Amino acid sequence: SKISVVHCFYFRGGAELLFDGVKKHQVTLPCQPEPWDIRNLLKWIKQNLLKERPELFMQGESVRPGILVLINNADWELMGELDYKLQDQDNVLFISTLHGG
Repeated sequence: SKISVVHCFYFRGGAELLFDGVKKHQVTLPCQPEPWDIRNLLKWIKQNLLKERPELFMQGESVRPGILVLINNADWELMGELDYKLQDQDNVLFISTLHGG
């Protein structure tokens, strides 16, 4: 049987305000038959962690423009974006670049 793995998700640059001000979440994702990818992770985050104004974090099934996503300190665009399969102990960082003037 597959074991569920712990991942750390970080929210910075104002994104943490949508998550009750919590910047670091250590999460054990539930086991599922297929490996977790970022697409499914974002749905899970929206349902389980996001506290308010989901439109400021997500657009469609992805993050909205202006939110940088880093997987183990690498830009997710280099990792396959939504299709990236989460590995054991991955760190995923969401940084909002949308600041009020």
